[in-house]
Amino acid sequence: MKMKQAVSLIAIALVFYSCSGEESGLEFREQGNTVPEFNSGNAFQFIEDQLAFGPRVPGSDGQREAITYFRDHFRTTAGNRNVYVQQFEQEIYGQTLPFFNLIASFGSENEDRIVIAAHWDSRPRADKDSDDRDQPIPGADDGGSGVAVLMELANIFAEHDLPIGVDIILFDGEDYGEEGDLANYFIGSRYWSQNPPVPNYSPRFGVLLDMVGGEGAIFPKEGHSLSFAPNLVDEIWSIAKEKGYGDLFLDKRGGRVADDHIIVEQYTGIPMINIIHHDVKESGEIEFPPYWHTHNDDIEIIDRDVMQAVGEVMLELIYNRIPTEK
Repeated sequence: MKMKQAVSLIAIALVFYSCSGEESGLEFREQGNTVPEFNSGNAFQFIEDQLAFGPRVPGSDGQREAITYFRDHFRTTAGNRNVYVQQFEQEIYGQTLPFFNLIASFGSENEDRIVIAAHWDSRPRADKDSDDRDQPIPGADDGGSGVAVLMELANIFAEHDLPIGVDIILFDGEDYGEEGDLANYFIGSRYWSQNPPVPNYSPRFGVLLDMVGGEGAIFPKEGHSLSFAPNLVDEIWSIAKEKGYGDLFLDKRGGRVADDHIIVEQYTGIPMINIIHHDVKESGEIEFPPYWHTHNDDIEIIDRDVMQAVGEVMLELIYNRIPTEK
């Protein structure tokens, strides 16, 4: 399967914006723009489609089928020339495995840009389960939901002109490492950050979506995000409160969750925040939902209302809260 395209095809789309300073890129106010509607039914279907491929584990048939599916969807929504699949190999635990990051650019005529991202792989082992712990999990929420929200946003971007350029990135290999082995997590984001398809990529900011569709979801303000881009965190959580989603987007400090956004900020300097389902125990230990890294992370735990809330908040941010030069 030929997944690699010439970088020149996406260079036209991935035009870059250098902020005149951190403040100018992370100030927000209402713009009076019309905000399109999010369809969580479509997002739910995108999760079902992903699960139909089986676990999306590096080196598996499910991985190969899923990346083709994603490529086709984003080519349809962004256009062929605005989609690039970044393919690479890496040796992990004695195996040389293929990985695929996907980058899709919308509003390619706009040099002023932001980036939104999710990981699309599923975990190759069920560490937290009592049975079949060495078998891969479905990954409906952990991987699938963030991708599904981005796929529906892509549908909307294709139909409604954007006030700012948006680049969507699907990272592979986020969840491959064995428990505690962070060197073998975040494989795709690390490779993308160290090998940018086009040099000097400098969007205003980034938003990572991880586990944004599960039942009982809560999104406290993730600790690293508050360090990287506190204004952006406050704006997103303020939008959620205005829309009546304060019970999901909790106005409290969460834990410092190791995730792709840390890698991106570390290697590129892009201030990226993370919307992720988690909580913090009284002991200070980070707590993830009960289905996390188990075989129960399947379609039954997906809540359309949670994805609807996340989608609406993201659309309000993108279409109506980012000041741009007219």
